[in-house]
Amino acid sequence: MCLAMPMKIVEIDGDIARANLNGIERAVNLLLVQDQGISVGDYVIVHVGYAIQKLDAAEAMATWQLLEEASSHA
Repeated sequence: MCLAMPMKIVEIDGDIARANLNGIERAVNLLLVQDQGISVGDYVIVHVGYAIQKLDAAEAMATWQLLEEASSHA
C-alpha cells in the first residue's frame, strides 16, 4: 500500500522542489501540478515523489493530526 503525504515546499528549481515533512526533506517532481501555481511555502500532497495536488495549510495540518492519531493507536 502506498500513502500520499502532505509536505511543505521549501525550495523550487524548475520542475523539482524540495519538500519538508516534520524535518524530513525530499525531492518532489512538480510536473503534475504545474497548472496549480505552486510556490515556496505551499503545501502539496506527495505520492511516490510527485506532487499530485496543492492544498491549504489547514488541510495539511488536519491530515498530519489524523495520521499521528492513527499511528498512536497502532
